[in-house]
Amino acid sequence: MLQKKYSQLSAMAAITKGSLRAIFRSPSAVVFSIAFPLIFILIFGFIGNGGRVAVSVAFTKNADTANPIYAVLKNVAGFKIVDKSPEAIRVDLEKGRITALIDIQKSISSNPPYTIKLTSSEAVNPQNIQVLQSILNAVIAGINQKNYPGTPSIATINKDIQQIPGRVYRTIDFILPGQLGFSLLSAGVFGVAFLFFNLRQQLVLKRFYATPIKRSYIVLGEAISRVIFQMLTAIVIIGVGHFAFHFTLVNGMVTFLNIMILSFIALVLFMGFGFIVSSVAKSESTIPPFANLITLPQFLLAGTFFSIDAFPSWLQPICRVLPLTHFNNAMRNIAFEGAGLLDSGKELGILGIWIVIVYAIAFKTFKWE
Repeated sequence: MLQKKYSQLSAMAAITKGSLRAIFRSPSAVVFSIAFPLIFILIFGFIGNGGRVAVSVAFTKNADTANPIYAVLKNVAGFKIVDKSPEAIRVDLEKGRITALIDIQKSISSNPPYTIKLTSSEAVNPQNIQVLQSILNAVIAGINQKNYPGTPSIATINKDIQQIPGRVYRTIDFILPGQLGFSLLSAGVFGVAFLFFNLRQQLVLKRFYATPIKRSYIVLGEAISRVIFQMLTAIVIIGVGHFAFHFTLVNGMVTFLNIMILSFIALVLFMGFGFIVSSVAKSESTIPPFANLITLPQFLLAGTFFSIDAFPSWLQPICRVLPLTHFNNAMRNIAFEGAGLLDSGKELGILGIWIVIVYAIAFKTFKWE
């Protein structure tokens, strides 16, 4: 009888199938990959639906900034003045990132000495505009009382607020990419690290050697199962964010497919960290500390919950080196800005550099026994 030729691909598929079943049966995998990120999405989704008051403004290029109103506004607590190019300011305004563009000019007549015009957008929460107007009125009243008691008012605010078209930038549009990134990072590092450490400890890999399957197919089979599970996780997270909390997918299915490709690239990188951890850990109890050294700084510093611009200037260069930062930035650009993968070339390039470095280390350190 002719012997049937051994199929490496069939063996790899069997390993993938078995590993995938094990992942779905693991409570920790489901909790950290799906439940944990979804809890944060639900929390911030409900908070975002209620709206938030954030008063960030910019001044027009030709605004009079030598007047006392501007001097007082600079020192108002919680009042942030954005200093960017006119093009960047308009983009921020269209997305609702700043409340209004303020133009202060000297009046043609001397009474009042100044006039203030506001330009906002449809993306800005009306509550924020009301808060801004209240702040401006309070500042004007304070200056009148102190320095201009004999003048009716140092300035008036034009009641006709110019509105430009805009797209609402919700809290979920910032939070969901960070949570998806955290899910991919946690699964890639913790999942792979525990998996391959236990396969060595339980002599499963050694038993595989008794079969004709090649080592590379063993790794590929386990890796594919992780990729399938995490891609399904990504679909669930994006689906809940989009349909329940209106997470923005500018170009619909095209945007979704770009996000999935980006998630795959990031997952490949994060799994490389997992291979390194599984190799350097001497016991199962040492895996969490090593893994947390990789995941915790990125979770805190990569713009998961708030922009890295909120960090001190000395810390921001460190934040911009972290791979999760570039995944978050690329995903936000793709989802909300409508950018394509080629438009995120810088972020993808940095992720590519990380992949080369991480897998060079992984190949040097990885242990089969």
